[in-house]
Amino acid sequence: MIIGRILRGNDKLKDELTKIFQVATVFIGTIVGAGLASGKEITEFFTKYGLKSFLGIFICGIFYIIMCLIISSISIKHNLDSYSDVINLISPNILGKFTGFVTTFFLISSASIILAGSGALINQFFGIPKVIGSLIMICIAVFFLLRGTDGLIEINSFIVPGLVFTISLITILYFLFCKDTVSLSNISSFKPQKSGIAISTLLYAGYNTLSASGVIVPLSTTMKKPKTMFIGIICGALGLTILCSMINLLLTINQPYIYKYEIPLLLVANRFGTIIQAILLVIIWLEMFSTEVSDVYSISKTLEKTFNISFKKAIFPVIAVAFIISQFGFGNLINKLYPLFGLLSLIFISQCIYFFFKDKSIYFFYSRKHEP
Repeated sequence: MIIGRILRGNDKLKDELTKIFQVATVFIGTIVGAGLASGKEITEFFTKYGLKSFLGIFICGIFYIIMCLIISSISIKHNLDSYSDVINLISPNILGKFTGFVTTFFLISSASIILAGSGALINQFFGIPKVIGSLIMICIAVFFLLRGTDGLIEINSFIVPGLVFTISLITILYFLFCKDTVSLSNISSFKPQKSGIAISTLLYAGYNTLSASGVIVPLSTTMKKPKTMFIGIICGALGLTILCSMINLLLTINQPYIYKYEIPLLLVANRFGTIIQAILLVIIWLEMFSTEVSDVYSISKTLEKTFNISFKKAIFPVIAVAFIISQFGFGNLINKLYPLFGLLSLIFISQCIYFFFKDKSIYFFYSRKHEP
């Protein structure tokens, strides 16, 4: 009888840890899209600012924890299913409708950037047309999207650990075989290309928080337990901060050559031969893929609720629009759209914070009556 209780207790603990792991990996996988996995985002928003870029990444991680916990608590307390539900709740007026439209445009553009990144990645490594790389991703993404939430969780639970392992391996190889390159004196010798790291950090954190909300909301309702989401989000944000710091380090020590490439991390891995570069290529593509699935999933969930159409039918028009926008080019989309999206996302974030304290959702995490 005692053994039975212990086994049941172990099963509950295992189940809880599995859910926390799933939340953390989905969180990381949603944010680590085409721009971050390729190194392009980190280059534009952090690396160009010199040593201060590492502080910016740390602040970004704290921002993710605070904002995603706020969004998650609101979602669980009010049993919300999509980011449009959150927007309608916190801002049931013309400003809310505008924010909802902008958010949808954000996510479609993010999906477009990933498709463009997939094409650029395969083109840079294999030399085949970019449009072929984008179409390959579309076909595989549709297959997993038709599996719904289970498909989303399965993808990230497999891909995210692979990315963390690969970036960690490359970082370790630099410390083992290129010690002078990764020394503090060498890192500090690179002069900042830009000034204004505070604004860049805020815009980047704002954009990614808005993107992540599309998955955080339905995932919070699925998991139901505030404690599970709380720990999962913190673990995800910490893991993402460490990952971004390693990528930023690798990019910093490979200046100024990284600025010539749409996929800077492939240049970083080139020092250790074709095999390491090929592994990184696969991981970057898979990470792009996981975020593509997350973005299309978020938009399709909203279309399902807004227009009363099935989730599976909503997938195809979203993919079609994203593909058309992706033809504008990977680098152009990141440079022009990301800063604008970051600025507009601050509207959504301000509304969430105001509603959170007005609704007293801050007390929700300390209440056990909502846990099954």
